Amino acid sequence: MSWRDKVRPYLLSVPSYEGVTPPEAMKEPGREIIKLDGNENLYGCSPHVREALSQYSMYHLYSDPEQRDLRQSLAAYTGVGEAHILAGNGSDELIDLILRVFLEPGDKVLNLVPTFGMYSFSTRICAGEVVDVEREADFSLNVPRVKKALTSRTKVIFIASPNNPTGNLTAREDIEEIAKTGIIVVVDEAYFEFCDVTALPLMRKYDNVLVLRTFSKWTGLAGLRLGYGIFPAEMAGFLRQVKPPYNINRAAQVAAIASLNDLPYLQSKVKAIIKERERLFGLLQEVGWLEPYPSQANFILARVLRGQAAEVHQALKQRGIFIRYYNTPRLKDYLRFSIGLPQHSDALIEALKQIS
Repeated sequence: MSWRDKVRPYLLSVPSYEGVTPPEAMKEPGREIIKLDGNENLYGCSPHVREALSQYSMYHLYSDPEQRDLRQSLAAYTGVGEAHILAGNGSDELIDLILRVFLEPGDKVLNLVPTFGMYSFSTRICAGEVVDVEREADFSLNVPRVKKALTSRTKVIFIASPNNPTGNLTAREDIEEIAKTGIIVVVDEAYFEFCDVTALPLMRKYDNVLVLRTFSKWTGLAGLRLGYGIFPAEMAGFLRQVKPPYNINRAAQVAAIASLNDLPYLQSKVKAIIKERERLFGLLQEVGWLEPYPSQANFILARVLRGQAAEVHQALKQRGIFIRYYNTPRLKDYLRFSIGLPQHSDALIEALKQIS
């Protein structure tokens, strides 16, 4: 028998999650790379973060499994009590943790497509069944369709708001209507800082509403992997019991606290990204063969009206500009552009004009 014969059978058919390529793997001699595929903050982290990391002296010790200092800082930032907060190695870890806690093999998770790929990936890894529920033509939710998909084995519903890769918000009344079903509703607010719209008021009304956020986008800490969740206090305490004890390394905790101590700097960069988002939206409209969709995040989804999106993606790649393309039936005609610096937008538009 080989090792494959000993693997849990369902795992052998799980497709891997397609992450973005790091810049060091993209470099070619004499070619500048413009990375607009990962929704990262290309302004980088706060200068306070670099200083705090360089001066910190306790990397040789295990991190605090209770995340006390970090949760205290997050409580001050979010306005919720420390007892409600749990940090993860990216919000990806919290997605996985939630599913491991609530899923039995064969339980169902509603995936409101198109949306963030980690929901379906982690569901399959945790032996759950993914139930795709299509969004409307404008990518809004069809609440009756969501309710119709529920069964006695439905355990979790993921709602990204703003949604990735479409950039649109989900109306709070739609989230509340779904929350009334009693199913665990995970509202992923990875792009909260770019829209300032939250479902936290619903969490105070419904103990089945959970909110996830991340430091990967607005603070420029994607490489340090830090996300956090806001849960009912009793649930948060249980999740802390079953998580890996030292899941957040010391460097990530130091960087997150330093970021939260430099909000004016970070908020100025968020405003700059929002301003550039609106400028790029107008520029994409002027291309003529792209239809950009309004976004409340740090990216813009656009439909290719003439030609093949895959070919445009490849042509930009050959010019050193990396964007996101999804080879799925619903999104095969779409491209997603992360918001970079103004010079990145200018280079992107110039390349698109050359391609056309």
